[in-house]
Amino acid sequence: MRQRDFLGLVMGICISGWAHAQVTIEEPWIRATAPGQTVAGGYMKLRSANSSALVGVTTPLTARAEIHEMSMDAGVMKMRPVPKIDLPAGKTVELKPGGYHLMLMNLERPLRDGETVPITLVFEGPDKKRERIEVNARVRDVRAGMHGSKDMKHHH
Repeated sequence: MRQRDFLGLVMGICISGWAHAQVTIEEPWIRATAPGQTVAGGYMKLRSANSSALVGVTTPLTARAEIHEMSMDAGVMKMRPVPKIDLPAGKTVELKPGGYHLMLMNLERPLRDGETVPITLVFEGPDKKRERIEVNARVRDVRAGMHGSKDMKHHH
């Protein structure tokens, strides 16, 4: 095999593996907390080139971080953990207040506006292979999150 052919093969394997689970993450942010508050919500836009799912979240700030969904049931707002959020190929899925979001629990200190929080997101493809992507989410004041969310669109 010629060197050029070999390099093309290697690059093709690398690119196909990378494209398989390619996920873009836009506008990651965490809601600032008040003194004594031990939970914070995390929000962002996720888009996967191929069908996949968000199946986990970790952060060094707490041992307990979960994927949650907020919904209305008979006029009562309910929040519950979910095992995953499906990401259909080519569609943007928004984690936002009042819908899917991340929950950082048992925080030992308040999160202040302007801080950066490291978060690791775990994605799973249809082949059950998992990929971890690290992002830095900016902490925003509650009012900033409320104003920013009303103009965004949610796609499934």
